[in-house]
Parts: sequence; structure tokens; C-alpha cells
Amino acid sequence: MREQIIHKSTELFLNLGFKSVTMDDIASEMGISKKTIYVHFSNKTKLVEAVTFNLFDKICGGIDNICEKAPNPIEELYSIKMFVMHHLKNEKASPQYQLKKYYPQIHAALKFKQFEKMHQSVQESLEHGVDTGVFRDTIDVDFISRMYFTGMTGIKDNMFFPPEHYQMDYLMESYLEYHLRAIVTEKGMTILNNFIKNQS
Repeated sequence: MREQIIHKSTELFLNLGFKSVTMDDIASEMGISKKTIYVHFSNKTKLVEAVTFNLFDKICGGIDNICEKAPNPIEELYSIKMFVMHHLKNEKASPQYQLKKYYPQIHAALKFKQFEKMHQSVQESLEHGVDTGVFRDTIDVDFISRMYFTGMTGIKDNMFFPPEHYQMDYLMESYLEYHLRAIVTEKGMTILNNFIKNQS
């Protein structure tokens, strides 16, 4: 039952936002009593926390899977982008923004976990790219992995990129290309250009 509650709540929160979905809404959608939810989650904050970290763990598992199978670090980053976009495809209520506004402690904990995960996986990807001659061997791997995270976080900021002017898919695609063009070798540039050409 706990898993079912998390599953349905994730769907509702991503579609309607953390703020607007009540415990009554979730109970009604599931055809259960509110008491049943409170058996597993003492309050809405605990439920929001469980949903947030469950989604994070799922996305991390998917990213690890992609990293194992990708033919090169360039296609790896694009596959991760597609995977994340697919996972958040029903995002209509800017959950990151709402989480930050109404549940700042959960948002801060999530951001730290995201940074740890992305920093580690981007570092490994960059090192692999340098070893295989796709990325320049003069790049500062630690600095670039931190910059990548900063940029990926920045494009989700509604103040800088209002959703009425920018689609998230466009922002991620553009940032990814911007990031890669700055670090690729000639060999990497050929892979990148061919990949972009085949995608369009």
C-alpha cells in the first residue's frame, strides 16, 4: 500500500504541483480513506519527502543503466537527457519551483543529493571521454562537472528562463550542445555533429 500511495502521489504532484494536491485528493483518487495514508505517512511533508527521494532513486537507477550501455560519452549525455525528459514528461506545475517554495528543506536535501550524483557521474563520463580521445585532455574535470551541474540547475530557474518563452526540451538540448562543443576534440566534434544530424 505504501508503494501504491507513493506511485499515485508522484503522478498527482508532477501533474498538479506539490501545493495544490491535498491528502484528500490522493485518498479520493485511490479510493481509500485518508486514515490509510496517515498509517504510512504521518503528514503531507513526509509524503512529499518520500515521493521526491523515490523519484530521485528511480532516475539515478536509469542513469546508471544508460552509463553502462552508452557507446560514447556524447551519446550518453543525450540519452540521459531523453530519459530525464521522459520521466518528467507530465511536469505541468514546475515541481522543482514548488518544492523550493513550499518545502525548502526537502528541496535543499534533494539538491545536495542531485549534486553528489551528477558530480560523480559527469566526472566519470568526462574522464572516459578524455581516455577515449573524445574530450580534450587539458580540461579540468572537477571544474567542468561542477559547471555542468550549475548550468543544468540554472536552466530550470523560472526567473531566468520563463516557461512561457522556453520549452524545457529546448533548454536542455541547447545547454547540452553548448557544454559539449566547449570540451570536444576533433574526433568528438565529428561524433557530436553526426549525432545531431541524425537526430534532426
